[in-house]
Amino acid sequence: MRHNAENFSKCPARSDAVSRPDRPDHVNPWAMQLVIRRNKQDPANHVDVLEAAATAVVRLLDDHRTTQDTSAWSEAVAHWRAGWIRKVARRAENKRWDDVQQLDGVNASSGTAEVRALVPGPVAPLPPEVKKLQVGGTEFPRLHDSQHHDAVVTVELTPFADLSTGKAAAQAGHAAQIAYERLTASAHTGDPAAAQILDAWCQDEFRIRVQLPSTSQWSAAERPVRVIDAGLTEVSGATETSRAFW
Repeated sequence: MRHNAENFSKCPARSDAVSRPDRPDHVNPWAMQLVIRRNKQDPANHVDVLEAAATAVVRLLDDHRTTQDTSAWSEAVAHWRAGWIRKVARRAENKRWDDVQQLDGVNASSGTAEVRALVPGPVAPLPPEVKKLQVGGTEFPRLHDSQHHDAVVTVELTPFADLSTGKAAAQAGHAAQIAYERLTASAHTGDPAAAQILDAWCQDEFRIRVQLPSTSQWSAAERPVRVIDAGLTEVSGATETSRAFW
């Protein structure tokens, strides 16, 4: 989908973002499920998984089945975004990976990793193909840094918290989502720089570079997108987990 200043999904601009917005959640919470393909014999690289997850999130948000106001995907995404922007990372292999391909969603790959972002839905009940997938202990080997040196958008993960691959994938997805929404909103209001960046990102199929900065680099940097996690899993209390810039 090629973007222009007159054709954008209507997303609110914000400089900071939280996975637990300062507003009530739905009575029956919704989440976007991120399914990570796992091969026990040849596991994907940690950073590759985070990049694939973040790209899958943005591709789903930019998909024409989401951006068309009357589509089923659009209604589901709008309902989910009206509450907390939960993302849950799960792992699947072999037939279980094949099974989730039948559910509405979008795939993305980066290096050795492949992730499918599913159209948001209720946390419970889950489709049987998703319910059987494990969440806890989703950890992949940390073999090398990002290979996407020329990506339009970069996501950074905090060095102050030890996040599992699954948790980090969800946080990278949050940062990528807010970066997309921020650029989309700015371009929609006629900002030519945002429109140019968004168009370049789209032409690059929404590739994302994930960086793991040092504590000094993280402390010194100012980024346009910051994600504050609610501390529901893995981190204690509100914690800045990821950032994005372009």
